[in-house]
Amino acid sequence: MSFIPTSDTPDLWHYLKAQSDSGRPILLYGMGNGADKIISVCEKFGITVKDCFASDGFVRGHSFHGRRVLSFSEARETYGDGMIVLLSFASSRSDVLELIDHVAAVCELYAPDVPVCGDTLFDSAFYEAHREEFAAVRELLADDESRTVYDGILSYKLSGRIDVLRATESEANDVYRHILHAEAFRTAADLGAYNGDSLRELMTYAPDLSTAVAMEPDRRNFAKLTAWAESLEPQGYSLKIHGVQAGAFDRSGTLHFHASGNRNATLCDTPAFTPDGTPAMFATSEQYFGKTVSVAVRPLDEVWKETAGVDTPLDYIKYDVEGSEAAALMGSRAVISDFCPALLVSLYHRSEDLFALPLLIRKLNPNYRFYLRRMAGIPAWDINLYCVGQQQQRRLYQTAL
Repeated sequence: MSFIPTSDTPDLWHYLKAQSDSGRPILLYGMGNGADKIISVCEKFGITVKDCFASDGFVRGHSFHGRRVLSFSEARETYGDGMIVLLSFASSRSDVLELIDHVAAVCELYAPDVPVCGDTLFDSAFYEAHREEFAAVRELLADDESRTVYDGILSYKLSGRIDVLRATESEANDVYRHILHAEAFRTAADLGAYNGDSLRELMTYAPDLSTAVAMEPDRRNFAKLTAWAESLEPQGYSLKIHGVQAGAFDRSGTLHFHASGNRNATLCDTPAFTPDGTPAMFATSEQYFGKTVSVAVRPLDEVWKETAGVDTPLDYIKYDVEGSEAAALMGSRAVISDFCPALLVSLYHRSEDLFALPLLIRKLNPNYRFYLRRMAGIPAWDINLYCVGQQQQRRLYQTAL
């Protein structure tokens, strides 16, 4: 189902403004960072948020913005089933998705799209300003499913409709086997390796993987990654993982790091985009609260040369670096040009990612075929662009046979 706003059909934020002005109660479902971001956007548009609630059984004296968090039952008693509910947290767990479906069956529910990084909102004005770039990326997509997923994601970001979002979900098995042909991979680089979870998943589809570089800047995550990597040989695995405690970037240096200790830990000095969609390196526009530390950043080109040598082909690179994808891509432009490795690039951290990153990759190497898939969950996270060089795709397929 497609939703592109027109003068008669506003985007979610303008719809909420009209409903708020008419007196309909608007409530948040969930609390935390996501709720803070949604409140901030609502304030920008003059949208009144009446209250915050959590699922029945999950409220134990919580407060949010100085007010007691209601249970869903209390919210219904107070505001009635005519309230509009804004989902304010993320999950891919089936039990949590069932709770969300329960609320959606009773009330009008939306999952507003707010950027993980940066402050550029994906609203109708943003869409109209970049309509040509979105069209250009859509033309690059190699199959009908990619175009369907792309259309659905754009529709969701503008409408906030969960049914539209859920229709874009894909299966990891299909990607690894039928797009990447991962069974032929021998070498890989994991940028934003976290605790090794992505490499563990890759190993199930690439049994002959022998060498991997894993870059992770967070100290606690890196310790878990290292412990897992060291456990492989005693278990009989031949994969050699070269851990690098550094963020993937376009040059070597030191940046500030928001040390949250989870998979969303991110660089504070993350690169933003200029108005034309090109990356502006070292532009610091983020505001963070809490502990920050200094961390090393390095380009993959340099790390791969030190680890494997200039002549060793690199088969696959994963980029999930919490908003620094543009800089990480620029820091691996030599291996992308020389080896045309298969790429997985996250497209969900910044509003510009859906057009700026594919167009950047196209400039770095015009020989890629582009596929788009999104893994299950709410909101529109885990949007992945898969890039496979035409020559490499044939070589990997023949090797797999």
